[in-house]
Amino acid sequence: MAHAIRFYQTGGPEVMRWEKVGDGDTPQSGHARVKHHAIGVNFIDTYYRSGLYPVELPAGVGEEAAGIIEAVGDDVGEFKPGDRVAYTGGPLHPVGAYSEVRDIPVDRLVKLPDAIDFRTAAAMMLRGLTAQYLLRQVHRVMPGETILFHAAAGGVGLIACQWAKALGATVIGTVSTPEKAAIAHAHGCDHVIVTTQENFVTRVKEITHGEGVPVVYDSVGKNTFMDSLDCLRPMGLMVSFGNASGPPPALELRELARRGSLFVTRPTLYTYTAKRSDLLAMADELFAVVMSGQVRIEINQTYALKDAALAHADLTARKTTGSTILLP
Repeated sequence: MAHAIRFYQTGGPEVMRWEKVGDGDTPQSGHARVKHHAIGVNFIDTYYRSGLYPVELPAGVGEEAAGIIEAVGDDVGEFKPGDRVAYTGGPLHPVGAYSEVRDIPVDRLVKLPDAIDFRTAAAMMLRGLTAQYLLRQVHRVMPGETILFHAAAGGVGLIACQWAKALGATVIGTVSTPEKAAIAHAHGCDHVIVTTQENFVTRVKEITHGEGVPVVYDSVGKNTFMDSLDCLRPMGLMVSFGNASGPPPALELRELARRGSLFVTRPTLYTYTAKRSDLLAMADELFAVVMSGQVRIEINQTYALKDAALAHADLTARKTTGSTILLP
C-alpha cells in the first residue's frame, strides 16, 4: 500500500493526514502510474487546503512532482515503464501530488532530459512554467524594459527574475526582509525594495525617473494590488497571478482609466497549458534556460512527505525562500 497526504475538512496545516491509499491494478486508459521521487510545494496548495479554492472532499494536495513511470494503461504510446517524467496539474486533475505513487493522465506528463534530476524537476514545473507564460506570453519581456516583480525571493520570483534578467530586462523586485533582499539581488534583481522599510510605489517612481513600469507581476494580492496600479506607466499591464495576502479588492473599471488606460489580467497556468502542444513547447523552453545555466533552481527547503503540514506552516509564515520540495 502506498501513502498519501489527504484532508477531510478545510483549515490550517493540521487538517492534513498521512494515510494509506490503494495502489490499484493497471492504470486506466490514457494514464500512467508514476512513482514519485520528489514533489513540489506551492502556495496554491494552501489555497485548496484552506478552502480558498473549493475542492471536493476528501481531497489530496499538491500539483507537481517528478518520478519514474511504473505502469501504463491502454492507448498509451508516448510513454513506457522506466521513463523519467515530471508534471504539473491541469484543470481536471489539479491536486493529489503529495503521494508516494499516483496515476496521472499522460497528456499532463513531460519527459525529463537526462541533465535535470528529479528534485530540480519537482521544484520547477509549476513555478518555471508559470514564469514562462508570465514573461514570454502574458507580457513578452523585451531587452531594455524595466519590470516590477513582487515576492522576488519566492519560488516563482527567483526563477522569473533570473529569466527576465537573461532576456535583457532591468528587474525591480520586492521582498519582506533584508535577508530576502540579498537572495533576490543574487538572482537577477537589479533593484530590491524591502516593503517593510520602504514604500514601493515611491521607489519604483524614483528608479524609473517618474515614468513607471510597463508591467507589474503580482502574486501577493490584497496588500499590493492597488499600489501596484500606481507603479504602471500609461497603458501598462497589471498581472495578478496569486493571492498570498488574500484576494485583491474589488476594482472599478474607471480606476484603470483614471490611472492611464491601464490593462489588468488574471491568468492561470491551466489556461496556458491546456493544449498539450503548448505544454510541451513551454516545458522545452523552461528546460533549455535551466540547462543553459541562465536560470538556477534553488531548493532551499526539503521535508519528508509525511511532514507536509510543517512545510505548509513554514510557507504561510513566510519562513521559506526559493523552492520547497517533499521527499517520499
